[in-house]
Amino acid sequence: MTMRLPLLLAVMTCFCLQGQNAELSGFVRDVDGNPMPYANVVLLAAADSVAVKGSSADDTGFFIIRDLQPDLYYLTATYLGYRSLWVPLEIRGEIRIGALIMEPDSEQLEEVVVSARKPIIQRTADRLIFQVENTAVSQGTTWDILKSTPGIITARDNLEIRGRPASVYLNDRKVQLAPSEVLELLKGLSGDIISSVEVIPVPPASFEADDGPVINIRTSQNIVPGYKGSITLSQTTAIFPKYSAATSHYYKSGRFSVFGNYSFNPRKEVRQEEANINFIDDADQNFARWNRESERTRRSWGQQANILLEYQASPKDRLSLAGNWNYSPNRVSNYQLETMMRNGQGALDSTLQTTTGLEDDRLDFSADLNYRRDFNEEGANLKTNVHLTRSGLERLQEGTSDYFDPSGAFIRSFSFGTDAEQDIDILTAQADLYNPIPSGGLETGLKSSVIRTRNRIDFFDVNNSQPPFDIALSDRFEYDENVYAAYASMDKRWADWSLKLGFRMEHTEVRARSLTLNEINSQSYTEWFPSVFLQRDLDEDHSLALSYSRQLTRPNYADLNPFRFFLNENDFSEGNPNLVPAFSQNFNLNLSLNNTVYLDFYYRDNGAYIGSYSFQDNLNQTLLEINQNAEESISYGVDLTVSTSLFPFWSLYSYNSLFYEAETFMALESDIETFKNEVTGYYGYLGNYLDLSANGNLTGEVTLVYISGFLLGSYQMSETISLNVGLTQRLWEGRGRLSLVAEDLLGRANATFTSRYANQDNSIFYQPETQFVRLSFTYNFGNFRLENSGTGERNDEQKRIADE
Repeated sequence: MTMRLPLLLAVMTCFCLQGQNAELSGFVRDVDGNPMPYANVVLLAAADSVAVKGSSADDTGFFIIRDLQPDLYYLTATYLGYRSLWVPLEIRGEIRIGALIMEPDSEQLEEVVVSARKPIIQRTADRLIFQVENTAVSQGTTWDILKSTPGIITARDNLEIRGRPASVYLNDRKVQLAPSEVLELLKGLSGDIISSVEVIPVPPASFEADDGPVINIRTSQNIVPGYKGSITLSQTTAIFPKYSAATSHYYKSGRFSVFGNYSFNPRKEVRQEEANINFIDDADQNFARWNRESERTRRSWGQQANILLEYQASPKDRLSLAGNWNYSPNRVSNYQLETMMRNGQGALDSTLQTTTGLEDDRLDFSADLNYRRDFNEEGANLKTNVHLTRSGLERLQEGTSDYFDPSGAFIRSFSFGTDAEQDIDILTAQADLYNPIPSGGLETGLKSSVIRTRNRIDFFDVNNSQPPFDIALSDRFEYDENVYAAYASMDKRWADWSLKLGFRMEHTEVRARSLTLNEINSQSYTEWFPSVFLQRDLDEDHSLALSYSRQLTRPNYADLNPFRFFLNENDFSEGNPNLVPAFSQNFNLNLSLNNTVYLDFYYRDNGAYIGSYSFQDNLNQTLLEINQNAEESISYGVDLTVSTSLFPFWSLYSYNSLFYEAETFMALESDIETFKNEVTGYYGYLGNYLDLSANGNLTGEVTLVYISGFLLGSYQMSETISLNVGLTQRLWEGRGRLSLVAEDLLGRANATFTSRYANQDNSIFYQPETQFVRLSFTYNFGNFRLENSGTGERNDEQKRIADE
């Protein structure tokens, strides 16, 4: 790393500054002050109204037009469903106009017909934007959309970008849940309300220090007064059929707007696994071979509701209230496991059959109260946010293991039960002040978060139907966390250069207490998190950008909770209350060519990365899965993105990544102190988007995703290939939409995870229902021809509700 940083700095110094010519810059905003990303900005000669130059706003609504001759001009902007006035300007040097305001154009909107369309993939210097509204991809759940999004890897129900867990945002608000609860939310959230997905490998300074890579999911919202609604029905054919129903409603008056969505997803899901463990003695000989085949059948009745209320008190004041309710009652999971225990020569010693049942009741609720005050037309504003999350979980588990000899005769039985409860409260408060400066802006902010979680588990040994309480495995776990942050960021543009600087200070206080273990883990630390983004526009179509950030990964509550979850008495997972935060250094160099080809070189020092590791105890013949801090972890690679049209009816998008990942971790249960797990791999995404009819009513999508393998803690993942196809037919001039999707046509989307080093030799083949066919129908009512726009204010607090 000591050689790479000077090399990157040397690349920065090789840029040549050019003389400053007359230029025009500013922001494009709607009447509520929201940015208008990718609006077209046009400069016309005042003498004859002929277009002289133009530009497109970036994802923040900022635009810049360079190399202008001193003269009189008119400035205007265009965007579907909007219009702006012609603004007269006399340009003699550098001019920043502040905000160019666009108003809804009702006459234009009445003529607009929203048709089924191809997904649009946009690539900027720091993110990929996958626009999925009105596509076949959007007819499933939000989880289905993310599985089809370029750059996102889903392995064992985890979301990863460039090999690292991703934070999930919904409308610029962090999802206040741990990974397993995020999965349930995404599977319950109807994809029909999703407008776009943003994949951000290295988030800018405006994101939290502990975000890591970010997935920002944006929903749709009306942009003009009126009402629009929809209902979506979906049927999925897999091992078991699945059904879902969702309805969404939008309404906007002059000052008041409301968005509501409700979905109901009764599901019966099957996940199969095949695991192998080779136990090794001190002489490095294999003395036992265990093969476990398991099947988990889960029935759930998940319901989810979202609401967003906004009130425009005055042209400069806006108040909004957002809420999310996720209720999953009586979720039942049944595990059937059969373990064949053989000796080193392969002869059967005994058989273990295990039945385990889980019953869950979960209720999650979150609310955001936002206020925004605009001070002037230059864009200065104050934003405040108060966020509340409450989560409750009740869980009962019962398990029974029966042992049989090679002839099938019963030997003995072991039974156990657990009764667990979890309550979590999160409260955050945040204030951000933005002030424009010449050719840039300055943002400052304060934030605090208070987190409280209380956990209980009672463990019972069952003997002759009598369940004595086992205090050795029962526990009470309390976790308290306070985080206080102050931050500032500045962006500045001059000539062909753009610079964004960010600086964040966070003070963290943590107290974790296990009553049974009589352990108290207290942490108090203050850390600084700088970030920098420097871009040079080589010309109108080419640019070079360098970014750096220091980030933090805090352990979530599930990682710290020492409670155990048993598949059987030989196979279990547990939390680690001794985890400490991990700090990472992130570098990225981006070359953009013709706004079509993007080349990224990245390097990341992950520090004491928190990973999930599995260790087999050869003496007691058990397998433990536990999170721990790595000794060191690095990642680097090169990404190539290409977007082009082969023919007028055929668009192609290609995302390719060559990468190297390495983690060195403490090798528990082995005679070596540490082990370095490393892999060199390739990730490829090829998307084909087709217009199959002259009027655009029928569209098709064919995507192919290939992964040669990557790291997952102590495991290495095998090769996977996923081929998916989709068709969308628009009906009744857009009032109806019928979609058909088939995924994993080759049956090779699932991987084997292998851990093999020293005296460790185990593997698992993980097989959820990736092969399915889904038929969906959407019916629109009200002013269904109205276009939608993204919605949401920022809230930067993150997930980490305990994950049992």
